[in-house]
Amino acid sequence: MSQTPLFGPKALGNFLRSQRENTSPEKLGLPIAARRRTKGLRREEVALLSGISTTWYTWIEQGREIVVSAQTLANIASTLQMKSVERDYLFRLAQQSDPQQEQVPAIEQAVLAAVHQVSDPCYLLDLTCNMLAWNAPTATLFQGWLDSDSQPNMMAFMFQHPLAKRLVIDWEGRAKRIVAELRADTMHFPHDQQLTAFVSRMQENATFRAFWSLQQVIAREGGERSFRHQNLGELHYRHLSWQLTSNRSLKMIMLIPERRSEAPR
Repeated sequence: MSQTPLFGPKALGNFLRSQRENTSPEKLGLPIAARRRTKGLRREEVALLSGISTTWYTWIEQGREIVVSAQTLANIASTLQMKSVERDYLFRLAQQSDPQQEQVPAIEQAVLAAVHQVSDPCYLLDLTCNMLAWNAPTATLFQGWLDSDSQPNMMAFMFQHPLAKRLVIDWEGRAKRIVAELRADTMHFPHDQQLTAFVSRMQENATFRAFWSLQQVIAREGGERSFRHQNLGELHYRHLSWQLTSNRSLKMIMLIPERRSEAPR
């Protein structure tokens, strides 16, 4: 494991020691001895409740160069009743992926409603590219699709709807990019059955299958997005993609008008 003053075995050990010392025995329902010299929990108590040996836990706290499994970290985080931000910090220090993050959280209504607070095209996508919510400017931009599809999916639109190649300027470049972005997203949810099934279904499309086989991985970034609208002409936007810290499976997309184009109202 690589190490700097900000992360690595030493930083991991210091953080765990602080968490242990600031976790009271009564918080975990443990009996309090009359004479307890240790502040907070003892190492052996954390080890026992986490299902590991005291020696192994001690080595972790000492910052030794050992490989700590994700499951061991998850057990320790649960034992110390870490908050979500503390748990996330723990796994980042250890350079491990948290198994808990593979569980897709429920979607809050406030998040769905947020797109309607934006005056320019704005929509919300889930892990498998379903359009969960969109505002009126988005409905105008994608007229001929969103007004006729009861379960709109952005990936299915790009590869299966005849409007896509007419509307999206540089369709091939954009299509390759969103496939590469989807592949990058899969690393965060490698065991999600819905995502696996979605990719499998999309590969029934020959063009998607060809782009998927390129093995390209691209992070979601901003940039120019251009459309050739049947009623509004050429539209040019600056694409912004937002990911919620509380639910990384959701992506909020905003299209900010550029040049002389006007956003649909």
